Amino acid sequence: MAAKDDWQHPYVNIFKQFRVSEWQKASKEGDVSLYTDKTLNSSVFRIKGSVPTDSHIQIPKNSQQSLGLTGRYLYILFKPSPGKSFLVILDVTAEDGRVVRISVSNMFKEFKSTATSLLFPFQCGSEVDCSRETTATSTRQRYGPLALPKVHWTCLMMDLQRTLTTYLNQLYFSHLKSIKLCSYMCVKNIFTSDLMLNPEVSYHDAKQMGVLPSDGTGPMPRDMSFPVPKGLTWQKCYHYIRFPLEEDLNSGIIRKGPLKVEAPNVPSLIEEEPQPPCPELQVISIPELPEVVTEGVAEQESPHPGRHASPPPFVNEEDGLMQHPEEAEEEVAVSPEEVQKLLPDPILRLRRIIGFGGATTKCALWTMSGDSVVYPCHAIVVSMKIDSNEQRFFIGHTDKVSALAFNGNTTLLASAQTGNYCVVRIWNYLKGNCVAMFRMHAHSVTSLSFSHSGSILCGVGKDSRGKTLLVVWNTANVGNGGEVSMFAKTKVDVDIKTMKIANFDETRLVSCGHDSIRLWRARKGTLRSCPINLGEYRPLDFTDVAFEEGDSPEQHLEDRLLFASTRCGHIFEIDYTRVVIRNVRWLFPVQQQQQEKWTLNKGPGIAINSLSVCSTFCATGSEDGFLRLWPLDFSNVFLEAEHEGPVSLVSVSSDSMQVLAATCFGNLGFLDVSSRGYNTLMRSHTGTVLGFSVDGIRRHLTTASSDGSVRIWSMDSLHQLYDFVSEDRPCSVAFHPSEQIFSCGFSSGIVRVFDISCGKLLAEHNHHRGDVVGLAFSPNGDCMYSGASEGSLALYNSCDNDSHVIRIVCGVVARGTGRAPDALTVSSDSRCLAFVGPSEYTITIADALSLEESLRLDVSILDSESTFLDSALKVCFSSASPEHLLVATSANKILWVNTKTGCLLRQVSKVHKHWCSSLAVSQDRRFLVTAGHNAVKVWDYNMHFSLKSQMFIGHSQPINQVSFTPAQDGVVSVGDAIFLWDFLAHPVDLLHTLRLPSRSVPTSAVAEMPRDRAPLPLSPPPPLDLSAIEGELNVTDAGSDSSAHPKPATSFLKITELGDIIKLSTNPQSNDFTGKRRVRPDCYRHFIPRYKNSIPDETAVTPQPGEACMMLKTVIGYNGNGRGNLVWSPDQGLFAYSCGGVVVVENVNSGHQRHLQGHREEISCLAISNDARMMASAASKSANRSVICIWAIQSGACLNTFSYHRGAVQSLAFSKDDRFLLSIGDFSDPVVAVWSSTTFQMLSKESVLGPIHDAAFSPSVAAQLACVGSQGVYFGLFHSQGQDGELKLQRVRTPVEVGDVELTALCYHSDSLLFTATNRGHLCAWDIKTQSCFMTWEADEGEIGVLLCRGNILLTGSNTHWLRLWEVEGVRRMKPAGKACRKDSGTSVVLKQEIMLDGTTVSAAFDNTMDMGIVGTTMGTLWYIDWLDNSNIRLVSGHKNKVNDLAFQTDETHFATCSEDGSLRVWSIPGNELVVQFQVLDQSCTCVCWSPSPGMQRVRVAAGYSDGTLRIFRLATSEMERKLHPHRVAVTAVQYSANGDVILSGGKNGLIAVSRALDGSTIRVFRDHKAAAITTIQCVREQCKDFGLVGNELWLAASVDRRVSVWAADWFKCKCGLLDWLTLPAPPYCLDESPPPSLAAFCPTDPSLVIYTGYGIEKELTFYSLSKKRIIKKMALPHWATCFSLSSKSQLIALGSKERVLKLIKWTSGKFQDFFQHSDSLQTCCFSPSGTLLFSVAHNEIMLWEVNGL
Repeated sequence: MAAKDDWQHPYVNIFKQFRVSEWQKASKEGDVSLYTDKTLNSSVFRIKGSVPTDSHIQIPKNSQQSLGLTGRYLYILFKPSPGKSFLVILDVTAEDGRVVRISVSNMFKEFKSTATSLLFPFQCGSEVDCSRETTATSTRQRYGPLALPKVHWTCLMMDLQRTLTTYLNQLYFSHLKSIKLCSYMCVKNIFTSDLMLNPEVSYHDAKQMGVLPSDGTGPMPRDMSFPVPKGLTWQKCYHYIRFPLEEDLNSGIIRKGPLKVEAPNVPSLIEEEPQPPCPELQVISIPELPEVVTEGVAEQESPHPGRHASPPPFVNEEDGLMQHPEEAEEEVAVSPEEVQKLLPDPILRLRRIIGFGGATTKCALWTMSGDSVVYPCHAIVVSMKIDSNEQRFFIGHTDKVSALAFNGNTTLLASAQTGNYCVVRIWNYLKGNCVAMFRMHAHSVTSLSFSHSGSILCGVGKDSRGKTLLVVWNTANVGNGGEVSMFAKTKVDVDIKTMKIANFDETRLVSCGHDSIRLWRARKGTLRSCPINLGEYRPLDFTDVAFEEGDSPEQHLEDRLLFASTRCGHIFEIDYTRVVIRNVRWLFPVQQQQQEKWTLNKGPGIAINSLSVCSTFCATGSEDGFLRLWPLDFSNVFLEAEHEGPVSLVSVSSDSMQVLAATCFGNLGFLDVSSRGYNTLMRSHTGTVLGFSVDGIRRHLTTASSDGSVRIWSMDSLHQLYDFVSEDRPCSVAFHPSEQIFSCGFSSGIVRVFDISCGKLLAEHNHHRGDVVGLAFSPNGDCMYSGASEGSLALYNSCDNDSHVIRIVCGVVARGTGRAPDALTVSSDSRCLAFVGPSEYTITIADALSLEESLRLDVSILDSESTFLDSALKVCFSSASPEHLLVATSANKILWVNTKTGCLLRQVSKVHKHWCSSLAVSQDRRFLVTAGHNAVKVWDYNMHFSLKSQMFIGHSQPINQVSFTPAQDGVVSVGDAIFLWDFLAHPVDLLHTLRLPSRSVPTSAVAEMPRDRAPLPLSPPPPLDLSAIEGELNVTDAGSDSSAHPKPATSFLKITELGDIIKLSTNPQSNDFTGKRRVRPDCYRHFIPRYKNSIPDETAVTPQPGEACMMLKTVIGYNGNGRGNLVWSPDQGLFAYSCGGVVVVENVNSGHQRHLQGHREEISCLAISNDARMMASAASKSANRSVICIWAIQSGACLNTFSYHRGAVQSLAFSKDDRFLLSIGDFSDPVVAVWSSTTFQMLSKESVLGPIHDAAFSPSVAAQLACVGSQGVYFGLFHSQGQDGELKLQRVRTPVEVGDVELTALCYHSDSLLFTATNRGHLCAWDIKTQSCFMTWEADEGEIGVLLCRGNILLTGSNTHWLRLWEVEGVRRMKPAGKACRKDSGTSVVLKQEIMLDGTTVSAAFDNTMDMGIVGTTMGTLWYIDWLDNSNIRLVSGHKNKVNDLAFQTDETHFATCSEDGSLRVWSIPGNELVVQFQVLDQSCTCVCWSPSPGMQRVRVAAGYSDGTLRIFRLATSEMERKLHPHRVAVTAVQYSANGDVILSGGKNGLIAVSRALDGSTIRVFRDHKAAAITTIQCVREQCKDFGLVGNELWLAASVDRRVSVWAADWFKCKCGLLDWLTLPAPPYCLDESPPPSLAAFCPTDPSLVIYTGYGIEKELTFYSLSKKRIIKKMALPHWATCFSLSSKSQLIALGSKERVLKLIKWTSGKFQDFFQHSDSLQTCCFSPSGTLLFSVAHNEIMLWEVNGL
């Protein structure tokens, strides 16, 4: 509130402030008197008079003055007189300066509004309550006088802000200007306030209850309150009316109710009025779903732009409840609750409309700037930007728009609709709001024309008798909020097609039609016309007229020319002043201009439909489809554009550089005169859109229309991509869920399947008779279904290109075409098919693979109380729950049916005003969308809210189909046009909102991608021995007792040589891993371990020192998820950091690494002793306790390990003398513990209230420490007593100056000062001795998580990526003697330097002078910072996200890694330095490979991405060389051929593409692995003669369905043949997670041997011989393999598992060793081409091993 308005708070007593009783600042007229009211016991004003305006009180006295009252709420304390009328007039000023008059009276019968006035009817509450009683009394006393209702003193509270925003299109309140009170009424007082006061609570009662005005509410002041007699309640004596309500349930009528009075945050001190009883509702048992509780009051829907307002409510005479006649009521048991509505509100937003025309295609306008075009699309007026296709909508018409007009500067737009209720609307074009609306009293409007200034509007139409009606309106005051008045009106018998107002004189008009051109003049309320003498040209049909544009309005009238066109091709030039024809030209096509003379109306001239004239040329549109540009002498055509149909409109832009053209076929475009290029803005169907289908992958939309066309649209650009035209009428369409294929059913019964990519017809089936009313693909894409109006149902195999028919069943689908286009529905698991049939009263649920009936349900018997048989109209499966089937019935109900039992779960009635034509369920099963007549409704699927739906309008015809988009980010509805809506509901993770049965398999419908899991074998597996066979699967040692001695470093796996009999055995493992995830504090400084779904194998044994066959050489990366996991010793030249569970100790000068390996989980933090001899590290343990390790830095030995904290360790710190170690637990166990650094025993511990984020020992006092967290700062003192000690903590709250924050970091400045940071960027300086904060300042815009102090230099690091250096020398001088805290003014602290890094700062270590240091960020980067040079150098660079793949270059000089964040990085060997990084935004890089070409100049790197693209990068130039798009889904494997000529890539849908490396063209696609994701592709150079095939290389592919194909190829000759095919058996996989991948590779020493591992009957390696065509060997494994790699020497195999074990196996003997350095499951391992190096990857941890041999 401004200072000048402070006097108005908390309220203004208007009668007292303006001294009404003295009549100096107020005036009175008529019978106004002052008397004492017995009820109130106070003086009140009584206003009497037969005419309300003759007796009144006016405040202020001078009407030119203003009250200037800014209070939002106006309170009027008054009492109407029984049977008398009264009037209250309020003049309110809006923020834009507009004065709005608000009138309240009981004389008004209905609510009315204009741009500057609001009329509200008033009905006292007692009149409503007594309506029935009065009726009964009048019946009993029909011969006596009618009893008048009793009236009460009333407190009317008007929210002026909400009143303006609700009823005047978001107009905002400024102040109250004046008040006028007119008879009959009694008034006690009027006052304004910004508080929502409760008149039922007096100030005295509120004071006793301890309730004071706060949060915008409060009790009624003493001088304003009504007295309550003893024994009565306030509600019995008085009335309180609050207006308007949250939802305008009274449709603008001011009266008591229907909602109870409620003051937020103010306790109710009196008893509430009892509510009327709820009407009885039918109770339906719901066995499957929770009971739905709803209000007794039927749901209401609030109006929104683009939304339809609810019909007016009515009062039910039987129960007194407010109800809407068209709204839905759920027939379930109810109980009264607070009204809850569906959120967000609105939940839909109209984004795009595909369509043009409707009533006419002759309306389209340019804006003055020429950047937008305005045109009608049925009942909506659309404004589209021509450069971006962005659309704005003008919504309000209820029928098709037939005419449009702009004023000269295009600020006002007029539109008219056709039909019996012909309405003209005037819009503010810039704001998009309607400023005026009026009727024309014509059956249809054919033409509108605005004058240049916008003060005159004329319209032409037909009345009910067919006569031409001309009306001229005065619109001069519309822009200022005034009303529209009729200037002139006349009826004529002449035909008028077009009428236009002259741009040089607003009173002059011109019209044309059949056999006439007339000039009109509007003067003194009349319209007079003068016809042009046409002479011999009178029989012609004139189509359009246009004034010559481009001349100034000051041009003399004699120089004005008028042009007119005819249907026969004539162009008339008319002298406007002399009213004579100056010239007539007859335009012919070029090839017919030299023919003989024809008659006027029968010659082959160009039939002109429209013309537009500018200063340099004339544009014509004609029936032959040509837009032609002529010079003004019409000597020749200098530019033309041919269209698909007759051109119905042409319009030249104001700058004459663009010409707009529209056709009768619904096309809209413009011709650029300067560039001679044509741009199509919009194409549309000319008939009703019958159905649609969405391709979610490519965001394409296919539609079928009654105009006989099937069209493919881009949902992003609105452009038409393809057009399929047939002689048959299309009825329904369906897109394949993953392929670029769609099918279409026709009225002849034919079903056609089209391939969009190649534009050809794949299949045609004519097995039906009658219309195809339903067409659907199964979500997994394997099957297609079609149903016909004569009752037949067909099943097709959509896996084949010809989609051959599997089965046809007759007489099962209900006959008729009323259920098109979506008569069939398939469940999300592709198991069930549902449809209406065999009769209209039954629903059939059939098996989707066989069409065998599984359940039949009769919907006519579900409602036993219904008087007629209910039939089914539409069916729809719930997306996430296949057991729920929704049925729309003819009784306007929706039924929820259990597909297993047939039980009725729930029903909703009165869904729409008319029957429901379409319905769909969102994929997360939270929302339901329905279509009925012209409206779309969005419902809460579970019906949890009282206001369960929202309704949206815009269509002018019944909607044929509505559905969610596959991504659930939009809704599509079709009928008269195609409407694309934005769905604004917040997405919810399906795993958290849905409880799917374990047997449900995720399908492509959920992710818009092909299935992640391949189908399991249908045949049952052979009998298995499920008992664990220890001797076969476990490590065996023949000479020792494993229980008494430790296991040796080298062990052996069992190898089975296979003859004719294969022995099957298995050892199933079941891991029961459940964990409750706690909520972490709202600050990034608090460490939260990365979520892992892997469990370490505790039985795995690592090799003893000196016996390992390979050694960890290098760790690449830094764990940016850690906090404080970086330490540095500048004197010794080394620093240490963590990566996963490994501590990396690196020499800064040489780069040499040492690795401290003792943790098996992610390390959270590190600490180094002051003498740099010891280091502490902390990490979690599988038993949910953190382990702290103490390391000797010089030797790398682990001195001791100990644990106490149940959660993660947040911070570690050594004391000044290194005697003690401090550890802090996380938010789940906030404990501060002190340990002895010599005995490693806990000396003391102390629990605190909330989470601790950081802690430190004092650098000057050994026993002094401090901690910070959510509850403030803790000052601690530790007293050592031998082997024991005592820790004392003193908590001090955060200073109130920084608000509600959490302290996130701290550091000591000296022995007396402490700095702390907050999660909102504040820094606080504390006096340690007084334990008080004496200064704060704002150091960052985000959360500060790192603080370091060296001398008088302070370092801060935050999540805004800024690293800042502060000079704090003046802080000590500013320390006050008391405990006062103040904000720094900028003199105590100075920002010296700042550097922006690549991520949030999580750790930092600097030297004693703060000149140089090392900083770690969340991006996995370690930076060297030099403040002297203000420079930063990248020391360590790792991936932040999961690493998907890794590949070696053939010469082993480089290797490449790719990550989920879309990055592809190339590293050098042996330095492991990052050479180059390629980043693709919003995509995941899934796989990578190197070209076989040696040398930097010729080498290429190919990478596959999640959008189906391949990108080829050239290392020599560090640029992308080529981008390929061979797949429509994610690329899962990629490999160069052996000679590098082609690239083989596999997709998630199982397709393998072969692309030329030279030009990127796709030369072949293999579909053998279709529907199962490709996991491996490998190519080797090998002559194939021994296998009987031609080729010089072999390649194989493996897919997730355990199939391996081996091929022989010669790509130079374009030959490739299948050599062998392996299918491995497996039992059903029942776990929720994905099964282990299928991995295969050629043996490096013998390419005829293929080694395979994957999910199967046993965990094993399988060796398959291509020459022998059989499995020759198997090797048992203890775990399922997640990755493997074969070495080119020593017959070694490296395998990674989910149990975090890296296993090195010699496959000839079975000898192996385990390595357990990773903290998560391994996803990649890769040998170098020479076999001497091995990379292993777990999440973002990359480890390089040096292999010595086994």
